[in-house]
Formats: sequence, C-alpha cells, structure tokens
Amino acid sequence: MINIRSLLAFACMLGLAACAVGPDYKRPSVDAPAAFKEAPEGWKPAEPQDARVRTNWWEVFADNELNALVDRVAGANQTLRVALANYNRAQALERQARAGLFPTVSAGVSTTRGSSSLGTGQAVTSNQASVSAAWEPDLWGEVRRSVESQDATVAATRADLESTKLSLQAQVVQNYFQLRVADSQRALLNEAVDAYTRSLELTRNRYTQGVVTRADVVQAQAQLAAAQAQYTDVDIARALLEHAIATLVGVAPTALTITPRPELAQAMTLPVVPGVLPSELLERRPDIAGAERRVASANAQIGVAKAAWFPVLDLSGTLGYRSTRWADLISAPNRLWSLGASLAETIFDGGARSASVDAAVASYDASVAAYRQTVLSAFQEVEDNLATLRVLADEANYQREAVRAARESLDLTTNQYKAGTVSYLNVITAQTTLLGNQQNELNLRSRQLVASTVLIRALGGGWQADSTAQAGAAIAGR
Repeated sequence: MINIRSLLAFACMLGLAACAVGPDYKRPSVDAPAAFKEAPEGWKPAEPQDARVRTNWWEVFADNELNALVDRVAGANQTLRVALANYNRAQALERQARAGLFPTVSAGVSTTRGSSSLGTGQAVTSNQASVSAAWEPDLWGEVRRSVESQDATVAATRADLESTKLSLQAQVVQNYFQLRVADSQRALLNEAVDAYTRSLELTRNRYTQGVVTRADVVQAQAQLAAAQAQYTDVDIARALLEHAIATLVGVAPTALTITPRPELAQAMTLPVVPGVLPSELLERRPDIAGAERRVASANAQIGVAKAAWFPVLDLSGTLGYRSTRWADLISAPNRLWSLGASLAETIFDGGARSASVDAAVASYDASVAAYRQTVLSAFQEVEDNLATLRVLADEANYQREAVRAARESLDLTTNQYKAGTVSYLNVITAQTTLLGNQQNELNLRSRQLVASTVLIRALGGGWQADSTAQAGAAIAGR
C-alpha cells in the first residue's frame, strides 16, 4: 500500500533526476577595442563589476555647497524612489518565482448536514478536518529557469537604481556648474553695463561740448541697452537652473536658494585626467551591468518556454479525520487519507508553444544587441569626452590670450577716442570684442566642467585609485 513516506521518497527521486531544459547562459562576446584612441595605454575590454560602493566622485571639484546638494539626491529625489520601488518589486517577483519550487499546503475544517443514502430520509451530520498538499515537481526546470530569470532581473534593476542615481547626481553637478557660470556672466555683464554707462556719460559730455555727433550718443545708448538685455536673459537662465536643482534634490523651487558666487566658475578645480585611466572603473558602469543581466534573464526565459513541450506531473495528498460527532473526530477509526498523481501532456496547441519559444529567442537576440550597443555607446562616451577635454584645454589657452589682447585693444582705443583721433564706433567695436571674448571664455569654462562631469559618469562614477581600493561592499548592502 502506498503511504506518505513512499510518496515523499518518490518525489525526492524525481527532484534528483530533474533537469533544466534550455540553453545555459554565457555572456555575449563584445568587439571592444584594446585601447582608447584618446588614451591608448592601460585599457582592456570591459566587464561589468557594478556591485561596489561608488566614491563621492563629485568631491573632486572641491565645492562644499555642491557636495551638500548632491548628498540630498539619494534621500529625496522622486525619480530615484521610483527606481528603488522597481528594485523592491523585482525582489518580490523573484521570491514569488522561487515559491514554485515548494508544495502548496492547505488546511480546512468543514461540517455538512444532509440526508443519508438508501432513501431513508434520515438527516446525517458529517464533520471533517484535513490537511492537503499539492506539488508539481520541477522536472524540466521551468521553475528553476524562472527563478534564474528573476535573479538576473533583480540584478538588472539594482544596476538601474545605481545608474539612475549616478545620472541624477551628474545632472545636479552639471546644473550647478552652469549656474555658477551664469553667476560669472551676470557679474561680467554688470561690469559691462557700468562701463557702458560711463562711456555714455563721456559721450554725452563730449556731445555737449560739440566734439562728437548725436549719432555717437545714440550708439552708446544702444550698446548699453543691449548689455542690459543680456543681463536680464542670464537672470532667466540662472533662475531655471536653480529650479532644476531644487527638483533634483526633491524640494519645491521656493525651498531652495543658491547664493550667487561669481568667482567660483573660474576658481573651481578641474580634475586632472591621468595619462593611464584604470580600466576597472569603466567595468563598473551600472548601465552595462544592467544590460548584461537582462541578457541572462532573456536566456533563462528560453528554458521556461521550452519546458512547456514536456508533460506536467502533479502530486497531491490529503490527511485528516471525518466523523458525525465533533467529540470523537480525532480518533484512529475516523482517519482518512488520499494520495494521487496525474501526468498531462498537451498534444495540440495550434503552434502556441513553438511561437512562445521563437518569441523568447527573439527577445534574447534583442537583449544581446542592446547589451552590445550599450557597451559601444559607453566607449564612445568616454572617447568623446576625453577628446572634448583635450581640445577644450587648448582652446581655453587661446581664448585667454584673446581676452588679454581685447582688453589691451580697448584701453588703446579708449585713449585714442579721448584724444579725438578715432570715432566712438571704434570704442564700441573694441568693447564688444572684449565682452564677446570674455563670454566665450566663460562658456569654455562651462563646457570643461560639464565634460569633466560627463567623463566621470561615463567611467562609472569616479577614477581615483584610493577610492577604488576601498570599494568592496555590495550595492544591495549599502
């Protein structure tokens, strides 16, 4: 006679003999360059290693106010909370998938009253208490492949969380730099307005003396008004940047005020990119890790789809008691039990299973392509910003010389105008040239700061060797 012990032994044998259909995962190959064109030494093909604590990379810019703003992102940004909720949901779905490896156990108590058999018409009460178990052994690995897929999805959403955090931090840093450049532009335009106001007064005095014409006065007025309009336009840009930073740190724009500091843009430290960049930092890019884990998830889904081609075995059992009286329900004569097994196989489904496998393979192919594209884009991003920083450094040197020459030209032209040897149009031209060169110098500074930020983000959040050596804890344990 079959008993529960025999059934359990049989189930264990099935579990030991079970296999997982579908392909085992292998990371897709990537045609990565051996070295960067802009930094050819010391690089190797990338492998994602995002499960490390990232350094506070923004501290390399040595600005305490910036540090405080970026620190607020992790605790208050709503986009980051969405990514965190997605990560928590993925963990819950992984636990749900893993539950399929275990039997379902239920218990129940019931009482019924009805007529007896043989047509006597006598009412009979039946009381029952039982425990039932049902289990579908994972013979072909459908559940295990589902768990494997969900495990990979958990890792991918964890990488998405880190990628989102890194992106938001970079946005705060970039907006902050642009705001500080706007401070410098306001100060520059304020100085220009003061200078143009003095020039207008000088021209009016010379017009009153009959030295110059009315046209010179009108030209001076037009130049002053244009500078005032530019100042107002920079005010708008600064306000929008401050509002954007407020949103990124999780507060309403009315709750954040950043005091203007026009000296910071030029004084801020630009990180020095070392001649040989540690390749392991590129390997920590969370978007690459997330894309690779999605390939693993899609690969496991092929096994899930293929498992549908095999028969399904269901095992069930019930143990309990039945009696007409509650008082003697729990007794040996009233004990009941049942064991059952069923094996079912789909014979015809109109091609549904075949289509499901094809769809899973196509999803896998798409995830492989997305992974390779993510890697290529990462290499391009690093190349772009290495090249940008190199070229901007040379351009900034030329621009500083242009500002120096323009300032000297303005001094000479102003003296000539006071001496009456040139017209006021020459002064306007010299002033406009100086202002334009000074604005170009500030714009170059903004581009350098932003490119430095984007490069750090492209490298996965930092490149300092000492901070890399300290990065050992997993992201999930932070």
